[in-house]
Amino acid sequence: MQKSRPAQEFIPFKEVRDGVVIMKDGSIRVIMMASSLNIALKSQDEQEAIISQFQNFLNSLEFSTQFYIQSRRLDIRPYMALLEEKAQEQVNELMKIQTKEYIEFIKNFTETTNIMAKSFFIVIPYTSNIGAGVEKRWSALSAFGGGVDTGKTATKEWLESFEESKTQIEQRISIIEAGLSRIGIRVALLGTEEIIELFYKIFNPGEIDKPMPLENSNAK
Repeated sequence: MQKSRPAQEFIPFKEVRDGVVIMKDGSIRVIMMASSLNIALKSQDEQEAIISQFQNFLNSLEFSTQFYIQSRRLDIRPYMALLEEKAQEQVNELMKIQTKEYIEFIKNFTETTNIMAKSFFIVIPYTSNIGAGVEKRWSALSAFGGGVDTGKTATKEWLESFEESKTQIEQRISIIEAGLSRIGIRVALLGTEEIIELFYKIFNPGEIDKPMPLENSNAK
């Protein structure tokens, strides 16, 4: 009987530290969330200007960038719970009846119509091979039984490599922020817990309504 492989083998990243995704190959990623822009509401001249500015922005990039759009069915349960609470608080009987009728309307509408929520993300990579040299040197010394210290040197070198890579990728973040702000798009850098939540929902699509076990993550 073939043994099942752990899910960790299929995940391309090793950990999330200080809002930075560290991949198994040593490269890093940061993820930014972007606001939406309804271009259909703009005039013809405005649409052409936005498209031209976005084209210039893409042409100015000297590094690869991934745009990711996440579409999920909108969970209206918190809103429904709020309405139920407001209905119970109503003193006026007519208002209570109207609130309950509105709740039933929302329930029936959402059951027959898929209301989707869209989120927009930008993934910025940087290839750095964090700690690769340290790990190789440790492996070589261990093979010959060499006296390697308790890990302080390796940890220090790894952290220095990590901080240097963060500095490099922060420059790319500034370029993305400046380019999109000219178009009227706001961006925000995701923190560690926000990235873990995003990955949890991606890899567990059937459990998006359940609380996320952050305490069991590798967040740093």
